[in-house]
Amino acid sequence: MTSVCYNNTIPAHHTKMADNQATRDGDEDEDTENTLKLLVATDCHIGYMDKDAERCNDSLETFEEILQHAKNNKVDMILLGGDLFHENKPSRKSLHGLMALIRQYCMGDQPIQIEFLSDQCVNFAASKFPHVNYEDQNLNISIPIFSIHGNHDDPAGLGNLCVLDILSVAGLVNYFGKAPSLESVEISPILLQKGRTKLALYGLGSIRDERLHRMFRDKKVSMLRPREDKDLWFNVLVFHQNRSKHGETNYIPEQFLDNFLDLVIWGHEHECKIDPCWNPERKFFVSQPGSSIATSLSEGESKEKHVCLLEIRDKAMKCTKIKLETVRQFYLEEICLSQTSLDPADNADKLKAYCEERVEALIDRAADEHTGHPKQPKKPLIRLKIDYSGGYEVINITRFGQKYVERVANPKDILAFHRRKMQLNTMGKVTKAELDKFLKPEGLDTSRVEDLVKKYFQDADEKNQLSILSEKGLGKAVQEFVDKEEKEAIPELVGYQLEKTQGYLRKRQTNEESIEDEIQHFKTERQKMSKEEVLEEVSQVMKKVQNDRAARGEELQGFSDENSGSESEKVSKRGRGRGRGARGGRASRGGRGARASTSTRGSSRGRGQKGVVSSGGSVLDAFNASKTKVRAGTIQFEDSGSEEETRLSARKGRANNREVPILISDSEDDDDHFSMQRTTKKRKR
Repeated sequence: MTSVCYNNTIPAHHTKMADNQATRDGDEDEDTENTLKLLVATDCHIGYMDKDAERCNDSLETFEEILQHAKNNKVDMILLGGDLFHENKPSRKSLHGLMALIRQYCMGDQPIQIEFLSDQCVNFAASKFPHVNYEDQNLNISIPIFSIHGNHDDPAGLGNLCVLDILSVAGLVNYFGKAPSLESVEISPILLQKGRTKLALYGLGSIRDERLHRMFRDKKVSMLRPREDKDLWFNVLVFHQNRSKHGETNYIPEQFLDNFLDLVIWGHEHECKIDPCWNPERKFFVSQPGSSIATSLSEGESKEKHVCLLEIRDKAMKCTKIKLETVRQFYLEEICLSQTSLDPADNADKLKAYCEERVEALIDRAADEHTGHPKQPKKPLIRLKIDYSGGYEVINITRFGQKYVERVANPKDILAFHRRKMQLNTMGKVTKAELDKFLKPEGLDTSRVEDLVKKYFQDADEKNQLSILSEKGLGKAVQEFVDKEEKEAIPELVGYQLEKTQGYLRKRQTNEESIEDEIQHFKTERQKMSKEEVLEEVSQVMKKVQNDRAARGEELQGFSDENSGSESEKVSKRGRGRGRGARGGRASRGGRGARASTSTRGSSRGRGQKGVVSSGGSVLDAFNASKTKVRAGTIQFEDSGSEEETRLSARKGRANNREVPILISDSEDDDDHFSMQRTTKKRKR
């Protein structure tokens, strides 16, 4: 533990917190009946990763250690700064585990020495039982817990309730700081006294930063102060908002807060900066305890985790850092490949060997720095953040992590590849040298794209193998998409190969029993096609694409970025997508003419036409635009009817059961773009 007494560390003209304590140096054990002791923690995130077999108990184990520190140090109260739970609706396992720990460590016969002076009906107005729990005759509280809500466990839904409301009704937590209105906020302090020390505790649960920023700017946030002896109260604000600037209004500047405050306990930010930092303009201290467990593999989370033992006597305070020893170890290392001995021409095996060497070193370091606490997990969290700018190849993240399943807690996302941002010149433009450095090494030649497609299906398991399409043709179609931005190359090739397969099966008069064998035989014959025959097939498909485009009155697609942009604008203007499709969000609805999320009906308003994927689309979008559902073991054929019957059939099918494609992000950060998950959400009319 590290103790810091904030007495003479403040400059001479910033001594408002130290005046009454200047004569008490060295008398830390004296006058304990006038010293108010609090254990301060924020962002415990109970229930984080509770479905992960390895990490499911991490948050509860660490919270138990926090309660143990509170009991061992004989604190008067525990103060939590929001995000006690990771979710608004935690699992029964998480809620049960927390309630059991509070009952075990915070209930007992130990007398409470702090006196509650303010109006409890005002401080706990949102509670069904508006009074502090240790004054309830039906409860035996030894260490009271005071908590605000955060952005993860904030009130929502019917009744505007959160999990802290449940704990409050159960008498386990004193929940305060819940704002009844979002138009203006008036914060009434909880007034506590121990001996001659008086504490005014202000709390405000998480509010959307933009809204709260506007309320502060419009002078609609006020803090009430005691009428008597204003200068004798030690004023503490518990806050849960963005401290770092993420946008013009997406944070709360410290300058917004009242200058009569003595200490601000800032929640929400996860990096541990628990040592109080002096704000010379507003003349108060700010302490940022950070989270008690790592909820992301970022640099801020890799710092050591602490809680704060805060001792207040009169108008002075003493902060003691307590290191948490049950926290799972987390090591992050940033690597720039251009600064290593690796060469861009090296194959992926050399990069893999280099990464394995760095991971092994971090595993050894984790073993050496283990605290020895019996409840600290043995498997560490490890992240290599790799900058591969300059033309370096990347390796498959999932396959790399399989080697460390038994040694690392996060084997699926050990590696994170990224490229650094290009530097701008004084005119705010990217220099030619930077463009050459970033773009030229990344150019894909024909053989490389085909090899990527071929290698993917060679390494894929049986359920992901192509059963009808050919790898050669698909590789050529992907090449057209990458090099020439032919967005319809993949959908048209898929349709072309399906038609050929159907024609073959009709010719052979295939029945359901032998259909799989016939398809496999046809695919084997197609694999024997020469490179020239494959090129001819792709050429026919591309001619059909251009003819169809000309028939629809569209311009031939160019190769420059300017043409691509104008084509995208034309598509968006013709489209008659419903809802919020124009925003381009992850689940945008788009038009009704195709299944691609950014498609439109087409200029001729024909409902049976295929949609055009916008210039911002990916290979996956183009492939899914023509995805055909085939029932296992059978292929359904439609009799060729009139054009009007076909149009009516298509219209009826869409009306009864329209499908909205939604992209699901790859949680494993897999660099294999062909393995991205995609799900289809059905919505009834």
